[in-house]
Amino acid sequence: MSNKPIRVMQVMGHMAGGGVEATIMNHYRFIDRSKVQFDFVVDSDSTMVPHDEIESLGGRVFVVPPYKNLPQYMKACERLFREQKPDIVHSNINALSVFPLAAAKRAGIKVRIAHSHSTAAPGEGLKNLAKNVLRPFSKLFASHLVACSENSAKWLFGRKAFEAGRVHIVKNAIDLQRFRFNPAIRSAMRHELDISPEQLVIGQVGRFCFQKNQLFSLNVFKRFLAIHPDAVMLLVGDGELLSDIKRRIDELGLNGQVRLLGQRNDVDKLYQAFDLFMFPSRYEGLPLTVVEAQAAGLPVVMSTEVANEVSIIPDLVSSLDLDVSADKWSDYWNTVIVHNKNRSIDQSQFIESGYEIRSDADKLGRWYRSVLQIQ
Repeated sequence: MSNKPIRVMQVMGHMAGGGVEATIMNHYRFIDRSKVQFDFVVDSDSTMVPHDEIESLGGRVFVVPPYKNLPQYMKACERLFREQKPDIVHSNINALSVFPLAAAKRAGIKVRIAHSHSTAAPGEGLKNLAKNVLRPFSKLFASHLVACSENSAKWLFGRKAFEAGRVHIVKNAIDLQRFRFNPAIRSAMRHELDISPEQLVIGQVGRFCFQKNQLFSLNVFKRFLAIHPDAVMLLVGDGELLSDIKRRIDELGLNGQVRLLGQRNDVDKLYQAFDLFMFPSRYEGLPLTVVEAQAAGLPVVMSTEVANEVSIIPDLVSSLDLDVSADKWSDYWNTVIVHNKNRSIDQSQFIESGYEIRSDADKLGRWYRSVLQIQ
């Protein structure tokens, strides 16, 4: 075993280009793959699986039925784990991890990791009901617990488990060089998007869903246009609320100012074109996009539902309550933009905080080996 890499099977659920997938891929790119190799278990209804990159790095992709068809999903996972015999099964589907980890235990996998990437908030009905039913079982089949933040650790595994030191924290680290502000890239992206150097650009990146709250952003942007009538809003992503977002854009008369860019693989370049990053989430674990935006020197205005743990450069990050009026959010956007013209940042703050991917991937690799008791 010591002469070949350990195999970690990352259970990803429905892959659709979100922050969890980005976090796992970030670590995969920079981990020492001579010692640790990843394979990926993805649901068959996934829409964005980076097959080529995973295979180029030495990994494999295994497709299973969607977990909505639970009996088939459990059967397929157990069969896969028995056949492949991974050293570790690392599940990244939050409260739902109880299912693949139960299959892993039945398949005889000794190291079974439950990873909490998020939290929850009122307003999602059946989804929250399912989360709350499953949360008490989050530790049942896991041999080890992991979370992206203190907040997400306490939410899924409980305060006692966190305070007892049972939860290992893996930061949502990034490649800082990729996101460093570059005026030439800013100019090129704005030219590509037909946006003048003088226009203000508000950006939001994330799945179009209740959690990410794009409909709220549109209401704020409508007010912002009274201050800056030539401003532009760029919404990056896709999801179940796409039609609702399109309808709201029509209702507010924003067709000329709001652009839906869909799923993109060049978000690092889009950050360069933004002047402000909007993040009004109703709940979060520790959002990767807010980390990336700060690395690009962008001022961030987020909701108070997002934990302050994500504030790596405090001067760039501001929080407002979602109960505050859209007019006040709009005024705050204006104030933040005026006071944050300099996009240069001290990246040492990211390194000291543990958000530099090279060092964090190395830590993760060493931790995997430690739980297997490999030197």
